[in-house]
Amino acid sequence: MTETLAPAPAPSLAAPDDVREVGVIMNGVSGRMGYRQHLVRSILAIRDAGGIELADGSRLTVRPLLVGRSESKLAEIALRHGIEDYTTDLDAALADPRWEIYADFLVTKARSTALRKAIAAGKAIYTEKPTAETAEEAVELARLAAAAGLKTGVVHDKLYLPGLLKLRRLIDSGFFGRILSVRGEFGYWVFEGNDQPAQRPSWNYRSEDGGGIIVDMFPHWNYVLENLFGPIHSVYAQAVTHIPQRWDEKGAPYPATADDAAYAVFELEGGVVVQFNSSWTVRVNRDELVEFQVDGTDGSAVVGLWGAKVQRRAATPKPVWNPDLADEHDYAADWVEVPADEEFDNGFKRQWEEYLASYVEGTPYPYDLLAGARGVRLAEVGLQSSREGRKIALRPLTLD
Repeated sequence: MTETLAPAPAPSLAAPDDVREVGVIMNGVSGRMGYRQHLVRSILAIRDAGGIELADGSRLTVRPLLVGRSESKLAEIALRHGIEDYTTDLDAALADPRWEIYADFLVTKARSTALRKAIAAGKAIYTEKPTAETAEEAVELARLAAAAGLKTGVVHDKLYLPGLLKLRRLIDSGFFGRILSVRGEFGYWVFEGNDQPAQRPSWNYRSEDGGGIIVDMFPHWNYVLENLFGPIHSVYAQAVTHIPQRWDEKGAPYPATADDAAYAVFELEGGVVVQFNSSWTVRVNRDELVEFQVDGTDGSAVVGLWGAKVQRRAATPKPVWNPDLADEHDYAADWVEVPADEEFDNGFKRQWEEYLASYVEGTPYPYDLLAGARGVRLAEVGLQSSREGRKIALRPLTLD
């Protein structure tokens, strides 16, 4: 199963008796997210730094096993990064006790089958989202893992973005007073693929292949909203396919069967109302590709991936509507940038470090398969809301 291509030596670890090495099966590392964010910027960054320090002062490091369908691609990645282990045989990898954690970065349609195999093999789980194609299946995966006593983790990367970490600090400090509403804008123009190549893969626009912006993004919005503002109690969504025909990677036209834009209203516990637009058919007129405006009784904030601006109640201007006169007030100048006050590491890496430490130390981990199932459920209900043209209430999701 394991092959060696005289790779560059991995960094040596000091005092091996003080370091625990955990083997991680990484399935889907030839894909963009699996390679860039999870392998290079997370697992290899942890390895190359000599691991992470645990609560008892010892260190934990990782040894990756690359898994995929193309042996040549795996061999090239392994050689490039000084990785000793790779295989195209997932079943053999899961049967090997050296590998304790199964990490999944496959396309959504292939994920559930692989996760079931990993759970049956007794592996801890760390996976991208959506965790399954249906909420029922996602909950079943969570049940199976819980019954087997397995530590599970689902990627919640946007919670670790600098902008949202600043927002978390503002919320915890009581800056907003009572939070009233959140407005979210996400997206950019994705080219159709005829006059210039599309910057997203064609399967994203075919519902039969698991595509669609609701399936892709609502799991993200679920964990962002519930962890920052509170659980979602209801959803009304309008899913739209604005561009009915696109061109694939070979230049062939195909019908776009998945939604490329979604307009939603979420009601949260405590009365917070969220309006959220997600679109791959919009041109960007904001500072970042995603922005959240949070309005409260004592202040407001506009937060992106990196930046965060605030306006306090005492500094809020008092506009007067007069359509007969040009408004020359510079409203943007009324906002103050929130300082970083800390150095922000890669968000994927930070969550990997937290998950690995929780796995070794046996501490509770909140971003588990049940949390992932709530995201799948929100996407499923969002599509249902659009089909039926109505608001749908959400019940608490449990393993029972």
